[in-house]
Amino acid sequence: MAVLINFKICDNAEECAGIETCPSGALSWDDENKTIKIDNEKCTSCGACEKACGVEAIKVARTDAEYAQITKEFDEDPRTVNDLMVDRYGAQIILPFNLIDDERFEIDILKSEKLAVVELFKNDTIECMIKSIPIKELLAGYDYKYRKLEVKNEEIMKKYDISQLPALLFFRNGKLIGKVEEYFTTDQKSEIIAKIKEIMN
Repeated sequence: MAVLINFKICDNAEECAGIETCPSGALSWDDENKTIKIDNEKCTSCGACEKACGVEAIKVARTDAEYAQITKEFDEDPRTVNDLMVDRYGAQIILPFNLIDDERFEIDILKSEKLAVVELFKNDTIECMIKSIPIKELLAGYDYKYRKLEVKNEEIMKKYDISQLPALLFFRNGKLIGKVEEYFTTDQKSEIIAKIKEIMN
C-alpha cells in the first residue's frame, strides 16, 4: 500500500540501500532536492526496502491500520535529525569544511602543529549514519584536527599502506603515528577506541 520513511533517523543519502533494492522504482533519489523520493503508485509492497534498511527507518504499510500504526510510531519517535548532524566515521560528510582535497591534505594534515586525523573514504564505502560512531566520541579527550579525504587514486593508499577503507590516519608533526582500517559500528565503539588509545600511547 505505502512506503514510509522515518526521516528522524534516516541519513537521507543517495547511497540508500532501500533505493538500491527497490525493484519497482518506488524509491529513488531526487537530485534537485537532495532527498529520497517516494512514489507509492509504483510500490508493490514487496518489503525489499524495509529489509534492506539496517536502522528500520523504512517501513511498508499494507493496510490502513498498519499505515496508521507506523505513522504514530514515527511521530512519537523522540529522536531528531539533529542527533545525526555530526561527522561520523564511515558515514557521509556533514560539515563541508572538513572535506579536503590532496592539496589541502598537505596543508591541513602534514603541516599541522597539533594532532591531525584524516579519514580516507570512497563513495562506495559510505555506511549508514545512525550506526556510525561520531568522531568526537572516538577522539574525546584529545586536542586534534579532523579532516575527511575522498580517495580518487591509489597513490595515498600505497604511500600509507592502506588496504581497506574507510581508514583513520593519525599524524603528529607530519609523521604517521598510527592508523585504523575498516568500518566499525556503534556496537564496536569500545574496540575502535581501544585501537586509538594504543596509537596515542
